[in-house]
Formats: sequence, C-alpha cells, structure tokens
Amino acid sequence: MASIQLEHVEKRFGDDVAVRDLSLDIADGELLVVVGPSGSGKSTVLRLIAGLEAPTAGRIRIGGVDVTDTPPQARDLAMVFQHYALYPHMSVRDNLAFGLRMRNVAAETIARRIEDVARSLGLTPLLDRRPGQLSGGERQRVAFGRAVVREPRAFLLDEPLSNLDPRLRGSTRAELALLHQRLGATMVYVTHDQEEAMTLGTRVAVMRDGAIEQVAPPTEVYRRPANCFVAQFVGNPAMNLLPGASWRMAAPQGLETPRSGLTVGIRPQDIALVGPDEGDTAGRVELIEPLGGTALAHVRVDGLPRQLVRVLLADDADIAVGARVGLRPRRDRLHFFNGSSGCRITATDESDGHGSD
Repeated sequence: MASIQLEHVEKRFGDDVAVRDLSLDIADGELLVVVGPSGSGKSTVLRLIAGLEAPTAGRIRIGGVDVTDTPPQARDLAMVFQHYALYPHMSVRDNLAFGLRMRNVAAETIARRIEDVARSLGLTPLLDRRPGQLSGGERQRVAFGRAVVREPRAFLLDEPLSNLDPRLRGSTRAELALLHQRLGATMVYVTHDQEEAMTLGTRVAVMRDGAIEQVAPPTEVYRRPANCFVAQFVGNPAMNLLPGASWRMAAPQGLETPRSGLTVGIRPQDIALVGPDEGDTAGRVELIEPLGGTALAHVRVDGLPRQLVRVLLADDADIAVGARVGLRPRRDRLHFFNGSSGCRITATDESDGHGSD
C-alpha cells in the first residue's frame, strides 16, 4: 500500500475550474472519504489521482514518487466505479482473473488470489455464474473483488454504492468497512452521501466548488464544522443557522464578535420546545414530519418570516401545528460562525475540549 499526496493541484476545463489549489495528504492505510454536492470536483480529484485526467497545475505523488506525468496503467491503482463494468459474457471467476491475466500473472497465483478473495467477500458460490445472474449487491461485491485480487497500491472508489437500494447500500457499506479493516489498504472513496462519509471514513474531506472546506475525522467534522457550509452539509437533519441577534441569550465569554455579527448554529436534536416566553427565541409550529421513531417540527421564528428552525422530537410529543413555542438550545451544543465569512469562531472557553460543542 502507499500514501498519496496532492500538492497545489488545479484542474481547468477551458474557463471552468473543477479543482482549485488543492493540497491533500492521504496516509498509507487510510480510508479517506471525499464528500460534497454534485459539481464540487470530488470525482475529478479521483480521476486526477488515477491519471485519467492531467492536472493543469500542481504535483501528485504516490508512495513518495512523483506520478504527475505517469500514465494510469503504470500507477498500480485499482478503481471501482458506480457502474460495475463487469464483462457480461464472462463468469465471475473470469471477471476476477481478467486483470491478472492481462498482466501475465502465473496461473497458480491467479487461482490462489481468486480463492482468497472469493472466500473473504462471500463470492465462492457465485464463481461460475455470469453477471446477469447476480443481484446488484452481488455484482458490486464482484467489482470490489476484481479490484482486491490485483493487490494494488491503493483503491479509488467513485460512488460505488449509488446504484444499490437503501437496504443493500447499508449492508454493502458495512462489508466495505470490514474489507478495509482486513486489508489495511489505502482507499479514497468519493460520494455525495454524507451518511456514507461519516460511517466509512478514517477522515472526511468536504468539498465545495473545487476546493476543500475541511479535512478531519468524521466526529470532528460533525462536532466542530469549519464553516456554515460544512455545518449544514454534514448531519441529517441539517444544522439550524440563525442570526445571533435573533436569540435572547448573550454571546458567550471569549467571543470578540458582537452578537449582531454572529451566526448561531444548533442541531435539531439539541433544541427543546418550551413555552413561548421561556426560550431564547420563539415562533409558531408550521409543520410536523413523522420520521418513524421521531418527528421533525418546523418552527417559523418570530421576526424572521423566511426562517424555519427544525427541532427533533419524540414521535409521541404533544405538539400541534399552529402552536406557539419557545426554542431553548443546549448551551454546550451551540456553534458560532462569523456572520459575514461563515467561518467558525472559537471561544476561549473551548480550549478545555468542551466549549460550544
């Protein structure tokens, strides 16, 4: 396995900038998930690492070696795509073996690797079937197996679970996490699904408009988002963001920005609904969405006619549409952002590891 470094990489398509001044250090054995909305540049980053696109500027290193100008076939990387790209006329066994045969690997080595990979991925009963005889989840496991059997320096995975239904996606995601644990492999995984990012990644890189907004372990991205974009993109339901002046509370000690210049963030599960005169701000319940074991209340905040605050409730909460309510956030779960730049503001009392998180 190998580390991967991108150093001030840029990629332009004519006048369009897909990736801008991007630097990223992926450790040997790490599973880095690159997540972001459509058009954020995440798949372009993967194609640059693979050598399928050439950077307009910057350098790419694999295992410490500059591969910026190295063709894809010489980089010893395995890609798994959204579309499985299996050969329909070949058996599972032959699909797994194809890449090794093209590299003139000895037949006994091929047989041994296929046996090992098939056993670890539960493919042994399927080896003599063709792709058309497999379910979507089975085809995806074969695509993983074809990559694993090559024993590459790193794995590049581009939205590999997006074609699966939700139940299969969850089970296959768990299989992939276990596979990473067994192999100790370097993996770069691209997705638009923040749930996949948070459950799979050793670290998560959040992208927007060709740039990285934050790179950190999943819990840090969730608990200490670097800016308003990350705060709302990561987490479901999304974090609420309100102008600081709309809350009755004072800004906490250590924040030099006046309350009028703050944006205050709070996640829906960290707000309690109380009487209209008992909270830090008040409003009217506009909608209640049942979510199974919970419900999501949408509250229109007084003085902010376009602002709806989401509050997560127990499914049997005695709250009706039209009710006047107060909103009381947990003080230790508040997040503070600069109202102009959107960047996170850190209070001095956060230095002990608690603060606004």
